[in-house]
Amino acid sequence: MGRGAGQGAVQQPAAASGDRRHEGPGCFHRGAAQAPAVVNIVFDFGGVLFHWHPASFLARMWPGRDGDAMALAFFENYQGAWGEFDQGLISQDEVIARIAARNAWSEEQVRVVVEAVPAELALKPDTVALIEDLTAAGHRLFFLSNMPAPLAEHLERSHPLSRWFASGVFSSRVKHCKPARAIFDIAAERFGVAPDKLLLLDDHPANVQAARSLGWHAHLFTTAALARRELVQRGLLVGV
Repeated sequence: MGRGAGQGAVQQPAAASGDRRHEGPGCFHRGAAQAPAVVNIVFDFGGVLFHWHPASFLARMWPGRDGDAMALAFFENYQGAWGEFDQGLISQDEVIARIAARNAWSEEQVRVVVEAVPAELALKPDTVALIEDLTAAGHRLFFLSNMPAPLAEHLERSHPLSRWFASGVFSSRVKHCKPARAIFDIAAERFGVAPDKLLLLDDHPANVQAARSLGWHAHLFTTAALARRELVQRGLLVGV
């Protein structure tokens, strides 16, 4: 998580037409005198739409311990056991057992942390506002998220994902994670959109680099305000 198979109830739109490219790589056409081109914007979830900062989370869960060190030991940079959990290859009980064994922690300690993750994934209101503005501007929105199955189900139950997004991919449902090529190919096919008509907003540099290498447009997300500025500069939103 943080490095999403689509919801069956949502329809997959046809590829966008009429997008124009500015000369030079990585940019949609920018024309101040023209209305923003309708394009397809793909949101990451953890760290973009939902709050997710593992170091501060672990520091609060285990006071007195170094949050960065604990996050590295627990999540292993989304490799190892948690990476397999993200891919839907192991269950929640299995990931708890493996993290506990690897670090000589009790399974109960680890379970408390894992069961606290859903509440930690709080919506980022400024990103929700960005989604609403992009929808009002006529753009089609999708999601692509590395997310274990229990957390994907929690997010679907708790938030109107099918209203915000035309379709989406959760890693645990397709057995692949970003930044691997396979999940980007699956996403483009599911969305029915050519890679060069997709713009990814993601907070992990490796995912942004991978997307660009496959012909996607991509923006390294740090804050919704800066993402909004980038979208205005690309001609996808009108500045205020």
